[in-house]
Amino acid sequence: MSSYKLLTPGPLTTTEKVKREMLIDRCTWDDDYKNVTQVIRKQLLDLAQVDESEYTAVLMQGSGSFIVESVLTTAIGEEDKVLILANGAYGERIVEMAEVLKLQHVVYSVPYDEQPSLLEVQALLEKDPSITHVAVVHCETTTGILNPIKEIGEVVHSFNKTFIVDAMSSFGGVPMDLSGLYIDFCISSANKCIQGVPGFGFVIAKTEVLEKCNGQARSVALDLYNQWEVMKKDGKWRFTSPTHVVAAFAKALEELLEEGGIRARYERYAKNNHLLRSRLSALGFKAYITEELQSPIITTFLFPHKEFSFEHFYHEMKKAGFVIYPGKLTDVDTFRVGNIGDIHEEDMLALCEVIENYMVVKNNEN
Repeated sequence: MSSYKLLTPGPLTTTEKVKREMLIDRCTWDDDYKNVTQVIRKQLLDLAQVDESEYTAVLMQGSGSFIVESVLTTAIGEEDKVLILANGAYGERIVEMAEVLKLQHVVYSVPYDEQPSLLEVQALLEKDPSITHVAVVHCETTTGILNPIKEIGEVVHSFNKTFIVDAMSSFGGVPMDLSGLYIDFCISSANKCIQGVPGFGFVIAKTEVLEKCNGQARSVALDLYNQWEVMKKDGKWRFTSPTHVVAAFAKALEELLEEGGIRARYERYAKNNHLLRSRLSALGFKAYITEELQSPIITTFLFPHKEFSFEHFYHEMKKAGFVIYPGKLTDVDTFRVGNIGDIHEEDMLALCEVIENYMVVKNNEN
């Protein structure tokens, strides 16, 4: 396969150093490897700006959806009820999981280009005191919208409910103080803003809340509490861990710190996003999400006209060395461009130049 710049929300473009870490085979039982796991867990707490006396980090095998499901099946008991806020495909996936797990739940859905209303969240919690948990996606990669978890967290906290945040596409790329946001379970994945590769995810949880989850899980492999019980002792995973991926993630964490931490990475992503939106706007590509609601993670663009062929556009971009994403909306034609990974200003400028040349050629043909 050829080498491309992945302008996607994960898997994404990684550095050569991260790739090279996967060339060494490691043993899951080895003390050196288990120590890598423990170091990662501590670094994640530091990135979340929380103290290990109050929070803990648990690593779990699988893709991001595996990790979300591990939290749902572990944290929400038979007598509990979760309010799910959905304004995209990943919020809707949480609903699907709740249905399959037979969790008591209520859904508050809003259009994909809108944020949940704080007043409506408050009204739902007032109306139904049986709700014990609230779940929301921070950055909906369906569209790129960023949901107001700080304000939602304040409402959830005021009702003394457990707050679950799917921060899959935001943690490591958007500054977050978990305790200040009143988050009890923060979920993310190795192959997102920390710029590792796919294979595992992680949960940063309030310890006292996780401790109450013993025996609730409806799954053996996805039992987050049992994973934590084993891992917290010496870094051992319950079942075979993705050793190469863990090593790559450890290197990616080092690179994040070398870059200047989450704030510096956020600024790079935001610059990528602003450059992309402004240059494509001049070419007639309208962003689906308004600027004030836009995350720096991924941007959704409407097709510029009815004759626009995404398939042709995609293959021309790929020939030029860039892989973009199809849209995930059903009611309007869109495509998406990711701003995260080892992507810098020169990459975005090169992409925009390719798109500009493409549009000139297509306009001349028409």
